[in-house]
Amino acid sequence: MSATDSIETGAGAVQLSGSSAAFSPDHPAPVIEPPRTRTKRTPRASRTNFEMYGWLFMRLSGVVLVVLVLGHLLIQLVLDGGVSKVGFAFVAGRWASPFWQGWDLTMLWLAMLHGGNGLRTVINDYAERPNTRFWLKTLLFTATAFTIILGTLVIFTFDPNIR
Repeated sequence: MSATDSIETGAGAVQLSGSSAAFSPDHPAPVIEPPRTRTKRTPRASRTNFEMYGWLFMRLSGVVLVVLVLGHLLIQLVLDGGVSKVGFAFVAGRWASPFWQGWDLTMLWLAMLHGGNGLRTVINDYAERPNTRFWLKTLLFTATAFTIILGTLVIFTFDPNIR
């Protein structure tokens, strides 16, 4: 068969071109195995579509994070006088306003959840053994939760009158 052969079918001739001409009923295309085969311990697909929601969260949170971070950089570094003005008193003045507390809290939560979800995906892709995957995700969840809780406490319990 050449690169542009035709095959006779009941409905007429079908023109084959390029790489499709190399495969025929006698020489089928190779089968690509799935990356992880199902075993007895592999859970069946659940009714929820967690991965789709995770994928959607990554896209939406990424867009919101870009707006929050660029807005933060613009306001803090360009409009407020630059890095030289950032200090304890500057942060105390910012966090006296509920607006800036909310801004920084939203940025903290979205950044940690976005990064944690991305790293969870990397762990799922590259950790081959289920036990390794479990412990890496447990460590990731613990570190993410610890950072979110600690950051939230700092934002809401910040005392500018500390001595």
